[in-house]
Amino acid sequence: MIKLFDNGAYLLHGTELVEDNAEAGAVLASKIGSVPSKEEASKNTLAYGILEKHNTSDNMDNLKIKFDKMTSHDITFVGIIQTARASGLKEFPIPYVLTNCHNSLCAVGGTINEDDHMFGLSCAKKFGGVYVPPHQAVIHQFAREMLAECGAMILGSDSHTRYGALGTMAIGEGGGELAKQLLCKTYDVAKPGVIAIYLDGEVQKGVGPQDVALAIIGATFGCGYVKNKVMEFVGPGVDRLSADFRIGIDVMTTETTCLSSIWKTDDKIKDWYDIHGRSEAYKEMNPGDVAYYDGVVYVDLSTVKPMIAMPFHPSNTYTIDDLNANLMDILDDVEKRALVSLDGKVDFTLKDKVRDGKLYVEQGIIAGCAGGGYENICDAADILRGKSIGADEFTLSVYPASTPIYMQLAKNGVLADLIETGSIVKTAFCGPCFGAGDTPANNAFSIRHSTRNFPNREGSKIQNGQISSVALMDARSIAATAANKGYLTSATDLADIEYTHPKYFFDKAIYDRRVYNGVGKADPSVEIKFGPNIKDWPEMVPLTDNLLLKVASVIHDPVTTTDELIPSGETSSYRSNPLGLAEFTLSRKDPEYVGRAKAIQAVEKVREAGECMGKAFPEVKKVMHAIKEKFDDVCGSNTGVGSTIYAVKPGDGSAREQAASCQKVLGGWANIAKEYATKRYRSNLINWGMLPFVIDKDFDFDNDDYVFIPGIKDAVKNKTEVIKAYVVNKNFAEIELRLGELTDDERQIITDGCLINYYKYN
Repeated sequence: MIKLFDNGAYLLHGTELVEDNAEAGAVLASKIGSVPSKEEASKNTLAYGILEKHNTSDNMDNLKIKFDKMTSHDITFVGIIQTARASGLKEFPIPYVLTNCHNSLCAVGGTINEDDHMFGLSCAKKFGGVYVPPHQAVIHQFAREMLAECGAMILGSDSHTRYGALGTMAIGEGGGELAKQLLCKTYDVAKPGVIAIYLDGEVQKGVGPQDVALAIIGATFGCGYVKNKVMEFVGPGVDRLSADFRIGIDVMTTETTCLSSIWKTDDKIKDWYDIHGRSEAYKEMNPGDVAYYDGVVYVDLSTVKPMIAMPFHPSNTYTIDDLNANLMDILDDVEKRALVSLDGKVDFTLKDKVRDGKLYVEQGIIAGCAGGGYENICDAADILRGKSIGADEFTLSVYPASTPIYMQLAKNGVLADLIETGSIVKTAFCGPCFGAGDTPANNAFSIRHSTRNFPNREGSKIQNGQISSVALMDARSIAATAANKGYLTSATDLADIEYTHPKYFFDKAIYDRRVYNGVGKADPSVEIKFGPNIKDWPEMVPLTDNLLLKVASVIHDPVTTTDELIPSGETSSYRSNPLGLAEFTLSRKDPEYVGRAKAIQAVEKVREAGECMGKAFPEVKKVMHAIKEKFDDVCGSNTGVGSTIYAVKPGDGSAREQAASCQKVLGGWANIAKEYATKRYRSNLINWGMLPFVIDKDFDFDNDDYVFIPGIKDAVKNKTEVIKAYVVNKNFAEIELRLGELTDDERQIITDGCLINYYKYN
């Protein structure tokens, strides 16, 4: 059972909940002899204490956070360092770890990926950072093993930066926010609400962390219960979970759209730090005797069953039992959802996977920061030991999350147990999680203990008529399915399995021999290695007095993911080339977008050159003439021209700033949305000088509409709440736009044109 409280609640002594209702005062008085204020009791949460410690301002309502450490992977670190270099970077001011777990495969016909890795190594030497070579560890496992500390804060450029189970409050953000930290600036955010995730009971045999995580995601995502808030895990159920189990739940909190997470700590976490040779990093952490939370998610662990998140979102959850019992009805619902997600561009069905009333899958994957943990793999091996995955279409691949985990699996025989079944065990690599490895065949169905199952994220290409799909499951049920040769099976159906839980011994010798640690050893004499694909950011102009925006894409999906805005997978090989990568913007969602954006960008380039836009572009001449009839002071010198997209709820998913920067380098000035799915996507827009407009009332935008926004620069500076704009080609229909809350620095970044300009001009 999962219950969302309608109100906030007090937590007494870390164990007892008192809901904030009319009877709360009397209950509190009877139990503790007083009625503390919500304001004071809220200071007793773990989250408040950590945020207060890291806040550099004297205002806890508007935080200015400095992090203890940072981490990035090889899709993001080149752009981050290039941004910081352009803004005056001399040395990494805090430990900064550069991992190489996303684009570790060779780029076909070139050297792109390894060139970026050498860029990272040379920067670690020059600026004093840590460089983790390819295949050594996925970003979050290395951070857990080597960076996490109780009470610390870590900022990462990957959305699944979550180390709360180890007592570390971690946040995943776009590259702009990391560049700010490198330049000794702060992460500015309003004090987030704190939601208690109260765990009670004990999990059933065969239930894993992904099952608990999916149950929570399914209950919270749609209603936004924890959106942009901190999830704080408390309650007696925490004590009954192993460290690895907690980590497996924690990493998936990102899919709820929360800001961060934190857990109480105990002897199991102390043992974890002891095993990893970092006993000094541990301290016991508990909320105060009386702590107030803005809401509560009550989870009875004993009621959680093996779960499956069907395509195309982690919140599309069912129990495996329910799916098997109502197979055709649920598959019919999935197909209806797919019509929205895939825009009807390809035929999609899973009903052809039904054989003799059972659902057959073609692929199983246990991988990455969510699935590649030691306990997950050992439990999967216990299920599969002595069995065969079969010689048909079904395949199983296992990716241990780090080389130390891989080494221990080799030493204790688990590796051999897996290989004997026909499973393939690979090195630490995030490829299956974002479409750069183990891409299924067309129309194939993959079950994965990984983080996301968004459309095309597994690597298929709708524009080429290719579609496969992913469902998220726990490693134990994936192994049960593998033991059943591809027929979907819940791990709890295998009553005779004995889970051996072999002890883990961490050996960091491979890190000592292969990981470059330059913290505190910056060497300015080192020359940065630039491959031919590594390009500087193009020049970007400041915000003009007025704006003329052409709508380059209209997306009516309920949610638009960052994977749809800029596809992951093999396109990421161009990640260090802003213009090269931009060619893939919206390519799987709206292949015409790039052409439309470039067409209006060409107008802006003429304007920036001081030439007459009207002479070169008759359509724009006509539009400007119409505007001048109502706003006679409008001219090319004070009116920027560019593109915008309209989407209902853009930005769910990855922290990759490219979702915003690719629009920017193609001439984007703004997004118009009903709301933004995540803070990190909105922050990415702002850091790239793009206006994050929100529109309250529905308007029927079409591609190629012209939206004129007079006085936009003054509106940003003067904090105008409602900004009037006009759809020129639709009889000057008036619309109202809002920018929402912006800090003074964010307003300056937008008016300067981007974060790089902000540091250049100020």
